Amino acid sequence: MRASFSSPSSVLGSCLHWFNSQAYVLLVFTMLTWGANAVAARLAVGEVPPMLLTCLRWSVCCVALALTSRTQIATHWRSLLPRWRSITLMGALGFTGFNALFYAAAHHTTAINIAIIQGTIPVLVLIGSLLLYRTRITGLQVVGAVLTMGGIAVVASQGELARLAALKFNIGDVWIVIACVLYAGFALGLRQRPAVPAIVFFAALAAVAAVVSLPFVAVEIAMGQSYLPSAKGWGLVLFIGLLPSFISQLTFMQGVALIGPARAGMFMNLVPIFGPLLAVMVLGEPLSAYHAVALALVLGGIYIAEYLGARKH
Repeated sequence: MRASFSSPSSVLGSCLHWFNSQAYVLLVFTMLTWGANAVAARLAVGEVPPMLLTCLRWSVCCVALALTSRTQIATHWRSLLPRWRSITLMGALGFTGFNALFYAAAHHTTAINIAIIQGTIPVLVLIGSLLLYRTRITGLQVVGAVLTMGGIAVVASQGELARLAALKFNIGDVWIVIACVLYAGFALGLRQRPAVPAIVFFAALAAVAAVVSLPFVAVEIAMGQSYLPSAKGWGLVLFIGLLPSFISQLTFMQGVALIGPARAGMFMNLVPIFGPLLAVMVLGEPLSAYHAVALALVLGGIYIAEYLGARKH
């Protein structure tokens, strides 16, 4: 009797099929990867210039998209042409602008601060929905937004009221706040995205981000602040370009397809949890009492605004 066994390729295929059908696993993996991006940003300091990192990140992502999704892109790219202005604006602000500020901020603040402040994006989207689309919000959602903004203030002031009074904030914290505002604007713009497959729209945004980042690289070179990445820097470029930029976008889109955008969006609350934990474990950054207070305010605010407030509404 001949023994039967599964080939390595069939085992791998079965594992990928299982992974692709597990919404919670996909979304937790996505948020873990996005949380790791803050750690990678800190590791990249001194290894690869921030503007060059932004450009290379999206260039790597574009290559990966061309290799894996070229048929879909070739079929649908013409459908994007009538919306080229809005696509250019969204890619420039939501991808290039956000990442340029994100990686520049890492030179001045900690990965813990970056991850906690990044967690305010859902509430910034809520505020933007009110201002731009006159979306009705409840009293609980207002309370949640105030608590979340309080979390930003605690991080930026390092828990010292005197810093708030004197407006003595770390410039890196200020940059990451501006980056989050840009990304919230990008998220609001997704309401009007073209009716093409999500991967095609994402490819267009990534291409715009890579091109728009080139002038920033030129300015970085002109200011004498550029240099060739180290071996570690190239490794970080590949990690950021393939995981936070490419694979995690695919897993997030699949998670949304399985359980819907509203339920999938709730998983973004994990980013300000995973980010600080990874920063402590990988970078050895100290977790201070004010970080815990800020994290509680941000997560509590998001819970009240997105879950309790939305449920009442």
